[in-house]
Amino acid sequence: MKYCSDCGTEVVKKIPIDDDRLRYVCPQCEITHYQNPKVVVGCLPTSGKQVLLCRRAIEPRIGFWTIPAGFMENGETMLEGALRETREEAAAKVKDETLYRLFDIPHINQVYVLYFGELDGDFGIGPETLESRLFSEDEIPWSELAFPIVTDVLTEYFEDRKTGEFPIRVSIPSPLWAKHVGWKLPM
Repeated sequence: MKYCSDCGTEVVKKIPIDDDRLRYVCPQCEITHYQNPKVVVGCLPTSGKQVLLCRRAIEPRIGFWTIPAGFMENGETMLEGALRETREEAAAKVKDETLYRLFDIPHINQVYVLYFGELDGDFGIGPETLESRLFSEDEIPWSELAFPIVTDVLTEYFEDRKTGEFPIRVSIPSPLWAKHVGWKLPM
């Protein structure tokens, strides 16, 4: 951030009174500009024993498979955002949606809120999707998944489906994705 969004004055980085970290502060109007994590919302659409994945048409990770997800918009609930992203990316509607997975990703300042639900009708593609397709567990293209959270969600979903219990989990992404795509984790 370079300029105050309220008055246009160049901001400075300082620790405001009664705070404990550097913030952008306007020396003119004294507004503190907080930069907080972005919320990413999404949904894992299911159909019987299959899940719907989308092949990305945009960077990052163009051409790789993901679940419909994106940044939450102002004025919408987490569920509304997840359902909107599902419509935008997969031209799909979901019913019986359930909160399923939360990820903390502090190194990129993001929080993921993911649901799952039953596909309600047809599906297709949106402007950010090259193709969408239903996959059974044995058809998942594990080495072509776009992001670590996709690997985690799919792995957990297929395990949970065996027991019929779908607990809400909260964690950072696991190293499973790096293993599947052949990335070496830093030591």
